[in-house]
Amino acid sequence: MKKTVNINLAGTFFHIDEDAFGKLSRYLDAIKKSLSDPQGKDEIIRDIEARISELFSEKIESSSQVISLKELDEVIAVMGQPEDYRVDEEMFEDAPPTYSSSRRDRTNASHKQLFRDVDNKFISGVSSGLAHYLKIDAIWVRLLWILLTILSSGTFIIIYILFWILVPAALTTSEKLKMSGEAVTISNIEKKFKEGYDTVADKVKNADYDKYGREIKKGASGFFSTIGDILLTILKIFVKFFGIILILIGLSVLISLIISLFTLGTIDLWGTGEVLDYINLVDTSNSPIWLVSLLAFLAVGIPFFVIFILGLKLLVNNLKSIGTKAKIILLILWVASLIGLGILGVRQATEKAYNGEVLTEETLPIRTGDTVHIAMRANNQYDAYVSRSGGVEIKYDENDQKIIYSNDIRLIVKSTTDSTAKIMVDKNAEGNSFLNAKKRAEAIEYAYTFENGTLYLDGYFLTAIENKYRDQEIEVTLFLPEGSILVAEDNTYSYHRNDSRHNDILHNGMEGKSLLILKGKTECLDCPEDEITEEMNQSTTSENSDWKEDVKEDFTDDTQTDAALKKVDTLQTSIPVKVKDTIE
Repeated sequence: MKKTVNINLAGTFFHIDEDAFGKLSRYLDAIKKSLSDPQGKDEIIRDIEARISELFSEKIESSSQVISLKELDEVIAVMGQPEDYRVDEEMFEDAPPTYSSSRRDRTNASHKQLFRDVDNKFISGVSSGLAHYLKIDAIWVRLLWILLTILSSGTFIIIYILFWILVPAALTTSEKLKMSGEAVTISNIEKKFKEGYDTVADKVKNADYDKYGREIKKGASGFFSTIGDILLTILKIFVKFFGIILILIGLSVLISLIISLFTLGTIDLWGTGEVLDYINLVDTSNSPIWLVSLLAFLAVGIPFFVIFILGLKLLVNNLKSIGTKAKIILLILWVASLIGLGILGVRQATEKAYNGEVLTEETLPIRTGDTVHIAMRANNQYDAYVSRSGGVEIKYDENDQKIIYSNDIRLIVKSTTDSTAKIMVDKNAEGNSFLNAKKRAEAIEYAYTFENGTLYLDGYFLTAIENKYRDQEIEVTLFLPEGSILVAEDNTYSYHRNDSRHNDILHNGMEGKSLLILKGKTECLDCPEDEITEEMNQSTTSENSDWKEDVKEDFTDDTQTDAALKKVDTLQTSIPVKVKDTIE
């Protein structure tokens, strides 16, 4: 059993065992005796103790850990041996084996860190600190700041202030050595302190010569210091507020992702409900839902976790880092999740790379002068009403088997010079190959019937659930002969809501009207007089044009013209007097 001792080293408390404490005491006493010059000896010792405290803090994992001879020997190896500086070996018994000068220099090689050089500052020491870090003269850094500030219209002033806030000042001798990239050893600490002491001594000797210059500099420094304190306070408030926003954003997103992971990600473990059916309907990768959810969680969650940690660092001073190992693991997981999602995305995209279509055409017994009604047909097995929404649903057929139900049907009406009408049904689907896409298009079930002058079109189509949803759709084009009359039922409204590129002559709002089919257009036969007048104004090129002659020009032969005018006579009771007189 060994006794432990509590020590205060440069303001930090450590637990150290009795043997290590005795060795540390002898080590520090030997260093004091090795410093032959009494000037600044106490200051040098304080810097050495501060450096030893830093090294101890790096080696212990918790505040309750006890420092043993092993940790102390490692610290001494970094700091160097007192006998290297002409100290008698008898003063430091049982010292660990000494290192050669070159080996010790390699061990003590310090990693350069960025600090503000407040000893050579003009405003805050940012430029001189960057000069140390970049190994160039401070004047070039200051000139670069001025140039960038002018070119960026003052933006780099904000960047300078951020450097002022975030970069610490080099106050201790150890920090000054780190700033210049020198090893933090006993000899360098002593050397650095003596350089500072000599500089101060020179200033004292030359006080009479630079008195006024020093007073001017002091006044300027005081002014800039006051402005800097005000800006610093404002920026600190802004940074804290920004940190709170980052924490709220990161935390809310992480909580949402966790909830999603344990709901959607585990849906295939506790059941095969309707949600899972719809997911499988559009999923082409056939990957487990939990795997996709996990990859999405990592790809999105890790960046927002970093945002959350950044917000904590802005809000909490001296927040302990999560560690290099944790950072590397998170980076690897994030990259792996992106690669995994990329692979799944490519597999999903290839399933929609080709478009296949199946076209069927049939002649209908509709001739010039006939009246045809068009209506969309519903099936109570699936839905009592039909309307085009472009969506897809999973329904059950009469055998209680799951099928895909969709109302993504487009209706187009066009005129034709043929004597009879015809209907063209174009089925479309996508797939990972042209043949696969065509098979899916062929698997679409769609029907229509023509009974007693009415064309009934299914307002929906079906396909087996094994075909999955691959953007299946149907385009129905009805070609009506010129001189025939069309009456579209109200439930066709959503199905023929087309733009101009489809050349549809049946416009929305004309449902329920008797429309005379002309060449590339229609004329309403039973619209109110103001609507007829508007139609006439749109179809003629001058105010004095004859509507009857215009109708004649829209037909290709006299037979069609006579049939159309004869059909108009049968509807004369519903035609406004003005139009009737014009036709006669």
